[in-house]
Amino acid sequence: MEEKTIFDVSVVLPIESTKYRDFSDLFTRAISSIKSQSVDINELVVVHSKEDALVDFLNGFDFQGINVTLVLNEGPTDFSSQVNLGVSKSKSTWVSILEFDDEYSSIWFKNAKRYVDSYSDVDCFLPLVVDTDDKGTFAGFTNEATFAVSLTTEMGYLTNDVLLTYQNFQTSGMVIKKETLLNNGGFKPSIKLTFVYELLLRLTYNSVKIMTIPRIGYKHTNMREGSIFWNYKFGDTKITDDEVRFWLDSAKKEHFFTNDRNIKYEPQTV
Repeated sequence: MEEKTIFDVSVVLPIESTKYRDFSDLFTRAISSIKSQSVDINELVVVHSKEDALVDFLNGFDFQGINVTLVLNEGPTDFSSQVNLGVSKSKSTWVSILEFDDEYSSIWFKNAKRYVDSYSDVDCFLPLVVDTDDKGTFAGFTNEATFAVSLTTEMGYLTNDVLLTYQNFQTSGMVIKKETLLNNGGFKPSIKLTFVYELLLRLTYNSVKIMTIPRIGYKHTNMREGSIFWNYKFGDTKITDDEVRFWLDSAKKEHFFTNDRNIKYEPQTV
């Protein structure tokens, strides 16, 4: 059997708890989507909390021969902090983010490597994302707006102008240079709801070239019960329309600053 090519990329998978519906099945499918690639990744970095059930699950899990680094996070376990820690611990030139309830397309890393090898001036490649509901039913596409003539004059590239007009972009699944992400501050844990948008604004304002690969590369489970954005809309952390506007405005203001700052929403009293 011909040996697979290795892509110098670390996949960072943040996970806080096993207390999600169908957690084991979802996690298994996410890992299988890495194993099904036609090129091998350099490593998988799983960043996890110290929840006993999660530690036991990961220690006993069959990672199907993937090179795995388990990183115990004893600090903040929000998504942004988990990802930042995983990126800092990774050992590859490139990094990618996989959520435990999502899956890579089997062609993703093969295509990403081809683009990495062909476009040396691009530091970040976004997948064309298929959004589904928690039953796997198609809900739409994300990141395809970089090909909309009405939004951009540079087809396939994500720029400031595009972001100031349209905010719906996904960073899970992206392939980005580790050095670029770290040097630009990573994700900001203080930015709720719009942390992806704020990061992309910051990268583009710092002249980082971002390109969307026009092949479906990632399946994202949208609005799964218990997920970050489900909780923002329906759960214990439900937010108001005023707070949505606050976090959108905060993203536009905070992208100038590399370091995370203390941003806190306070309801208006008048």
